[in-house]
Amino acid sequence: MAASPPSGALGRRVLCGTEYATVRYVGCVPPTAGIWLGVEWDNPQRGKHDGTYEGTQYFKCNENKIKFPSTSTSVSGVFSKLRILALNQTEVTWTEVLLCAPGWPALEELYLTSNNIAVLERPDNVLQTLKLLDLSDNQLLDGNQLHLIGHLPRLEQLILRNTGISSIHFPDAGFGCKTKMFPALKRLTINDNKISQWSSINELDKLPSLRSLQCHNNPFMDTEKNPETLRQLIIAKISQLEVLNKSEILPAERKGAELDYRKIFGNDWLAAGGNWNPEKNKPSEEFLAAHPRYPSLCLKYGAPEEGELKGQQPLTLKNQLLTLTIKCPEKPEQKPVEKKLPESMTVQRVKGLLYRLLKIPGSELKLSYESSKLEGKEVELDNDLKPLQFYSIENGDCVLVRW
Repeated sequence: MAASPPSGALGRRVLCGTEYATVRYVGCVPPTAGIWLGVEWDNPQRGKHDGTYEGTQYFKCNENKIKFPSTSTSVSGVFSKLRILALNQTEVTWTEVLLCAPGWPALEELYLTSNNIAVLERPDNVLQTLKLLDLSDNQLLDGNQLHLIGHLPRLEQLILRNTGISSIHFPDAGFGCKTKMFPALKRLTINDNKISQWSSINELDKLPSLRSLQCHNNPFMDTEKNPETLRQLIIAKISQLEVLNKSEILPAERKGAELDYRKIFGNDWLAAGGNWNPEKNKPSEEFLAAHPRYPSLCLKYGAPEEGELKGQQPLTLKNQLLTLTIKCPEKPEQKPVEKKLPESMTVQRVKGLLYRLLKIPGSELKLSYESSKLEGKEVELDNDLKPLQFYSIENGDCVLVRW
């Protein structure tokens, strides 16, 4: 028991006599009084329980704690033919993996789940034979950590289930281009993460070899309530995908998804500067950022014809432009801006426009609006794929931006 534990005690290494342990819990343990430290002993023979006391689980111990070298090890032939290695729940760090990796010259599959790995480093001259890497249940610092392992030349399968990532971005490639990262990656698993923006799905089209994707339980999937439509959108956005969430994509399904996508966003394309005349066809950067595959779909199937779009929304922008005031209520230094926006403009495209104005990524922006007719009532713009007219926004209304 500690009367006042030191700041940042959780996760600290402690020495008790000659035995080392790691602090796994700091807090109360009813019915006893005071603040307690729960520790996981390095020596598995020590300790009275596994973090459970009187039926309550206060912390969990790792199943297979291993001591790894802190400096580079001399390469021996002991593991020269090792192909598959599982180091799940061992508390190994990525740095320790790289220190040991020279001893695994033929390694093809590496499993590192539940090791509290947050930061990655670039593997220089090691892990070059790796085909599968599983980093599930490690809370990575951010999606940029993936760039550090993006140049493993033979990596075919990457499993990132429950890693806490909220976005994916390959900055080396522009709209419609392929990234040089992950050149051999065929299968990607990103289930149970925090990916909220469709822009991350757009980025996956930049992976040159991607064929299979699993992406269940991410917030972006909540933007579309119809699971069939959701599946179509993902298929249309990633050109080379053959399997989605363990279900094969047949040629007829792909064609239908791409034709529907081309039709659904046809009026947005026109409003953004798209044109049936190739010489006048100059869609805006905002549109291309939201729909980077649209030009290639027009090349594949032809631009959407006027008859196709009549059932969607009127083609002309006349009488459709909304005059809106854009405010940042929590950032008084940002002066309100007045903008004329087409009512067919999607929330996602509005975020793209705001990125240019505020230099804040769309994934961090939360939008709502106040009606000029209903003072004090605020409506959240919570679906990136819906147009402004879906929310009944009218001239004179105020769009509120928070981040």
